[in-house]
Parts: sequence; C-alpha cells; structure tokens
Amino acid sequence: MGPELPPELSIVVPLYNEAESLPPLVEQLLAALRPLGRSFELVLVDDGSSDDTAAVLRHLAAQTPELVAVLLRRNYGQTPAMSAGFDASRGALIVTLDGDLQNDPADIPLLLERLEQGYDLVSGWRHQRQDPAMSRKLPSRVANRLIARVTGVRLHDYGCSLKAYRRELVEDMNLYGELHRFLPALAFIEGARISEVKVNHRARSFGSSKYGIDRTFRVLMDLLTVWFMKRFLTRPMYVFGFGGLLSVALGLVLSLYLLGLKLQGFDIGSRPLLLVAVLALICGVQLFCFGLLAELQMRTYHESQGRPIYRVRETLRGALAAG
Repeated sequence: MGPELPPELSIVVPLYNEAESLPPLVEQLLAALRPLGRSFELVLVDDGSSDDTAAVLRHLAAQTPELVAVLLRRNYGQTPAMSAGFDASRGALIVTLDGDLQNDPADIPLLLERLEQGYDLVSGWRHQRQDPAMSRKLPSRVANRLIARVTGVRLHDYGCSLKAYRRELVEDMNLYGELHRFLPALAFIEGARISEVKVNHRARSFGSSKYGIDRTFRVLMDLLTVWFMKRFLTRPMYVFGFGGLLSVALGLVLSLYLLGLKLQGFDIGSRPLLLVAVLALICGVQLFCFGLLAELQMRTYHESQGRPIYRVRETLRGALAAG
C-alpha cells in the first residue's frame, strides 16, 4: 500500500474552553465541507483548556474520521495554538476560524472560491458584526483603520479569524508573540496577494469573550513590531544607523558651538547644553553600534536557516532553457 495522500484542505481551529461549542462546530463544519467533494481534515487545537474541551475532542475524534485533535500541554495563547495547527495540517489550502461559533462554516466555500482566483490569502469581513458597539465594534473599527494605515494592507476587518491561505504562504511566515491578528500584514511582507470577502457573523452562543482591555496594549505593541518588520526587517542599520548619525551630528554641532563660547572666554561647565551634547554623542555611538549588531544578527538569521531575503512566485523557462 502506498503512502496516504494529504488532503486538499485543512481547517485549523484553535480552542480554549469551548467544550459546549465543539459538537455543533464540528457538525456545522462537516455539513459545509462534505458536499464540496474535496478531501479535507479538521485540525482542532486545544490550547490547554481548563474545562472539558480535551475530553470532548477525544470523543469527537473517535467518531469523526476527518478530525485531527492536537492537545497542547498548557495554555500558550492563540498565536502558538494556531502555529501548532499549521504545523499539524497537511492540506495545500488552509482555512482558519474561531471555535466559538461566531464564524459561519458555510462561508468557507466563498473564501476558497476567491482564493482560487489567484490570491494567496483571503480574509473574512464581518460587515454586520454581532458584538457590543462600544466595547467591541468601535475599538475594532479604530484598530482596523490604524493597522491598515501603518501596514499598508487595506482590509476592513483584521480581527476576523475566518481566513484562507495557500500552504506555501503559511510556511514562509514565522509566528511568535501574538502576531496572529497581523497575519495579512506578515503575508504582505512576504509578497502575498490579498483579498477579502464579506462573511456572516453570529452572536456568541456559549461562554464569554476571552479578550480583555489589555488586548489593546498588546495590539499596539505588536503593531509597532510589524511596522518595524515591514520597513527594516532586512536592513535594521537604516533605522539605528540613521538615528545614530543624527544624534552624533547634533552632538558635534553643540560641541562646536560650546567650544566657540569657551574660546571667547565664556564658562560652559555649568551649561545644561554641555550635558545634552555629551549625551547626544554617546547615544549616537550606541545607536550606530546597535545597527551594526542588528545587521550581523539578521545575516546570521538568514544564513543559518538558509532563508532567502526574497520570494519567487513563479519561474518561466523558454524551450531552449528548459531543454
């Protein structure tokens, strides 16, 4: 018997305390996917839940041939759980969604249809979001506009977990921290073609939201990380070195000015400007050294992993070259 062929489609769902939602979620996924005529797998990742999620997963795995249950040892967070799902999946196309039943599995064919029009990532847009206006919808709208402006990726809804990817794109992206919400921006850095489609959004049926006010600060920190990666990932010297040169130049100008005053007989020892000049010179040298270290670190990162600084979409060869 030959090796088992991988499925065409993988559905990746990170779970945390979703024991009540799991049975209807799997039922709805199967109802949406089995009529498509594609081979598929359901990769459900339990992120160290404290309820009966793991037990329900074991029960469902015994009854559902398409189900792959990944049980993490503890609660790592949504990004590591999603990364674990990507690693366990085998499909050429990957779809992610939340496990709380707010995403509608019936929308998956819409994302796949758009993906097959030549896109690498298709994101869902919850255009009629069923969440509280002040605590969820308004902050989300502000965050989406800010993220779009900083990253250059114009999407209406960054926070929608219902997304479809090509496998080669997922393999190019390294997830860490809490960067799952910035996957379109990370994909854009890798040169992906991105689109979005309107999808349904449903009110939460079980449990409560896992997000608190601290999420806002995490988003801002991650946004700064993504902005830096987009602008200076392969050229960190451009930001550190330029800032260092500006600081050194400022220190030199102030030092020359103070030297001129000293030659004219003025006392400069008690002037705050002297301290500013010294600090500017020291900070400038340090920033420049940081830039050099970052350049060396980046070269080590790419060379040690054999990771190129470019991505090839397609290579076309003429008849002579092919021969």
